Amino acid sequence: MEKQGFKSLLVWQKSYALTIKIYKVTEKFPKSEIYGLVSQMRRAAISVPANIAEGYERQYNKEYIQFLTVARGSLGELETYLFLAKDLKYITRGTFEELEQSRKEVIRLLQGLIRSQVKQ
Repeated sequence: MEKQGFKSLLVWQKSYALTIKIYKVTEKFPKSEIYGLVSQMRRAAISVPANIAEGYERQYNKEYIQFLTVARGSLGELETYLFLAKDLKYITRGTFEELEQSRKEVIRLLQGLIRSQVKQ
């Protein structure tokens, strides 16, 4: 039986799903944004599950917490890009609200994971 590792973490699963949504939504952005907002949004989004995974695989708890904190920062960065995309009318208000709800859920889960690791 294969060890699930970080893939079994709900926060990783939800952040990965959010990343997929961001990739799909940004496919419809203007071509002029491919190296701008599209790239920034995708990088911020993928940074979240990637940092959760990398931190999980680290040897020391302090390193894990550091990577989780970086993931949290990327969620803040993503929030700014979502507002910008909405205000530039690249996404609808409904899409913004859906993505923002997912982002907030991931940040809540991440906060809980960070708290649980600090207590150890």
